[in-house]
Amino acid sequence: MVQTTDSVTRLVDEFAKLPGIGRKSAERLAYHILRVHESEALALADSIRTVKQNVRYCSQCFNLAESELCSICQDPRRDQTLLCIVEQPRDLMALEQSGMFPGLYHVLLGRIAPLEGVGPDQLTIDALVDRVRTGKFREIIMATNPTTEGDGTALHISNLLSEMPVSLTRLARGITTGSILEFTNKEILADALSGRQKL
Repeated sequence: MVQTTDSVTRLVDEFAKLPGIGRKSAERLAYHILRVHESEALALADSIRTVKQNVRYCSQCFNLAESELCSICQDPRRDQTLLCIVEQPRDLMALEQSGMFPGLYHVLLGRIAPLEGVGPDQLTIDALVDRVRTGKFREIIMATNPTTEGDGTALHISNLLSEMPVSLTRLARGITTGSILEFTNKEILADALSGRQKL
């Protein structure tokens, strides 16, 4: 059995904890770090430290931010009457890349998944309901992923908002059922946004 130093073993172990990274990939990453110039390796370490120290959730929409509000919530050009609900910040980024949505967002930070022990109180649903109650929204767009959990989450939220004077819509099903927004190309996302339908 090949032996390596404790430091390299620890680095491999840390890389292996990352999602989608198996032991072999973790070893490749660790040996890549050993090969690159020290400044490049330390720049990676520094950017990890910076993101952990500086990035937080926006107090209004729960997108990633480096101040109290994210750049989207601070932008006065955004349509304050449109609100798009997504599961994760990466879903918001995917929709932004389509260039089709001019409004605001609300990030749930997950989806209701009873089999995984995730209930409504573990998401930002209460903050969403308060935001809709006190805001001036005319349309709420459900952009949860087209999965069983995503649809269940959208249904739960639509029931909570059903008495409020807002139009509830859902992304058009140009997005294939079972797919993830993060991996959907921008043309399909643009079609889904422009062809959204009443919930």
